[in-house]
Amino acid sequence: MASWVDRWWQAPGPDALRLHARDYPAAPGDARLPVVCIHGLTRNARDFEDLAPRIASGGLGGAPRRVLAVDVRGRGQSAYDPQPQRYLPATYAGDILALLDQAGIGRAVFVGTSMGGLITLVVSALRPAAVAAAVLNDIGPEIGAAGLARIAAYTGKAAPVTDWTSAAGYARTVNAAAFPHYDQAQWEVFARRLFKDGPSGPVLDYDPDIAVPMRPPALQPGEAAPPPPDLWPLFHGLAARPLLTLRGETSDILTPDIAQRMREAAPQMAYAQIEGVGHAPMLDEPQALAALGDLLASVA
Repeated sequence: MASWVDRWWQAPGPDALRLHARDYPAAPGDARLPVVCIHGLTRNARDFEDLAPRIASGGLGGAPRRVLAVDVRGRGQSAYDPQPQRYLPATYAGDILALLDQAGIGRAVFVGTSMGGLITLVVSALRPAAVAAAVLNDIGPEIGAAGLARIAAYTGKAAPVTDWTSAAGYARTVNAAAFPHYDQAQWEVFARRLFKDGPSGPVLDYDPDIAVPMRPPALQPGEAAPPPPDLWPLFHGLAARPLLTLRGETSDILTPDIAQRMREAAPQMAYAQIEGVGHAPMLDEPQALAALGDLLASVA
């Protein structure tokens, strides 16, 4: 299995935040376009610790590829933003473009889980030539209201854990509906991806202030909340290139209705529903790996 090295880069802007990615070099062979993996809202690069070596070693898609698994700002080893209102997909997309520039990457295949898929949509709009192909993992141009409310209910709040056993219990409590088949060993692995060692035990490995932009805006009496941004034009642009959408069978973020409208709007898009899981597939499921392998095999 391929190993990785730490890659550090600077975010654009006056703060020049120091950001981190795991850089998996391609194994010797017919190396093709690299892959950029972007995690979800409260996650980090460790979510790809199984997938990235498969791709880098050539075990998925038929040829080795370099993989960059990023820690989005405010997560993992990347710096926390002193201005939390910048925790937005547009900011993250600028960070990813800076990574491409500093790593000398002109084009790549993007794999975006949940928020990572939204970031991919923005990257493709800002620099269309950078995205050779993409995977949207359980995300689309709209977000299911029930799922958004569920995530907002726990994001940024302290987890009441004291050791790694209780960290695994927390992971199970929050995510059991999405992964009802997980056993204790799998929850322990899940916890190690979600938490890091703190001074008094495990702590969630992200800046609690990532929740700040999710809070409802202050409104005057009678003032209506602004509508969410329309991401459908970005989706249409992304769908002009090879595109795979994965959906967890019981997902409340990518609902059946949204997925169906995506398929109607982009009939050329590859699509796979991952049975028995919710939001979001971990990309170790056989169905997900088969679909990912097919997409990678189709891209030079």
